[in-house]
Amino acid sequence: MEDDSEPEQRSWAHLPDVCLRHVFHWLDDRDRSQAALVCKKWSWAMYSGSLWRRRTITFYGRPSRAHTLEFQSALWYVKKFGKYLEHLEIKLSNPYNTAFTQKFQVTMRGLLSRLSKCNSRLVSLSIKYLELDRLIWKNVVRAQFIKTLATFLKRMSKQLDYLNLKGARVTLEEGCELLNSLSFLTNKGFISEINIEDFFSLHLPVYNSTLFHQTMSKFHSLVILTFNYNCISDELLDILREHSAHSLCTLNIKCHIHDPHGQVVWGMSWANLAKRAPKLKVNFFFERVMKHDHLARILLVEIPVRSISLRSCYFNDAHWTMRPTLTNLLPAYWHVLQKLTLELNNDHELLDDELLQLILSCKRLLFLKVWAFLSVTFMERLLQNRTERKCILTTIKVRIYTARQETSEEDRLLCDIYRKFKYLIDSELNYFVITYPMV
Repeated sequence: MEDDSEPEQRSWAHLPDVCLRHVFHWLDDRDRSQAALVCKKWSWAMYSGSLWRRRTITFYGRPSRAHTLEFQSALWYVKKFGKYLEHLEIKLSNPYNTAFTQKFQVTMRGLLSRLSKCNSRLVSLSIKYLELDRLIWKNVVRAQFIKTLATFLKRMSKQLDYLNLKGARVTLEEGCELLNSLSFLTNKGFISEINIEDFFSLHLPVYNSTLFHQTMSKFHSLVILTFNYNCISDELLDILREHSAHSLCTLNIKCHIHDPHGQVVWGMSWANLAKRAPKLKVNFFFERVMKHDHLARILLVEIPVRSISLRSCYFNDAHWTMRPTLTNLLPAYWHVLQKLTLELNNDHELLDDELLQLILSCKRLLFLKVWAFLSVTFMERLLQNRTERKCILTTIKVRIYTARQETSEEDRLLCDIYRKFKYLIDSELNYFVITYPMV
């Protein structure tokens, strides 16, 4: 009697390798291991390098059997497939005590040591939000981890192209040790993208550090640099102009209220960098730095600003006003600004007219996100101007704050506005507008 399952078995047996690898791509480690036991062909598929080029390893801080296995799984993966790895992301989720950080440090020492011996392909490494300034990191564990990471970066420095250590919160000396590791072999670092946002501990005036300047002078091919404004100085801009002007495309700069940002940086330094690096675009992210005099010291007209984000983070302060920033500072970027984000919890000033005039003056503005106290009619005016091609916005995301708990009337007006401009919104815009009670 003929086996009814034979055609199905035969079709799986002759499945092309590329299709089989695609199936394996969607399986987790456990399922891949089980599938590899089916036959030799499936076992070979398990060891296909294309399946193991990217890896995210998450270490969970809360104790459980599943989370404990994550440490074992990480080491198993590196031993089995580390040689294929090209992109590695390490996540540390809610570390809760010193015992956990010590276990994490020991695991990372074994993982990175093994990887440095078997891998010659790794081009990107991301280890975010280590927060090494927290008390759960004992000094000796912290020092051992930084030594382990620095040693690994030295061995990988010739091939590594991307490094993300956002949120590490290290001292100036520790941070420069890690960055210097990237140029250890040649005394020149050719990595193209570095993210050191919140890399240094809070309150550090990195901008006046000779050690930091010496470290940054070793990078000669930076394309994207993400960092904090407390690192910016005339010296740093001159270093970027001298060593990376030919490649530099993007500076992402975060300015936080708790980071020093009162240093004097001359517009001529920015102008010289922009002249030598014609592809350069600068993106600013301000958190709770809202006062006009603070912003005016930072937002110089010589900077080729592409994006600005101003967030008050729900802090309401009657001593600052946004109006002069909208009317005096931001219009200076009318010819370059493409993205504007405003999150303002200032119920003492209505900014409809000033904001609309700014949008209309910025001829290249494509993206608008606003959370603020606005009138609903602002949206109608904005969409009418967009219909008349007086602006070129393609994304509009607005949260209209209101001091009233009941917003049914505002919601009805927004529905009317949507119906009026439905064709424009549906055909040309990424559009999202709601009301939000701030009671």
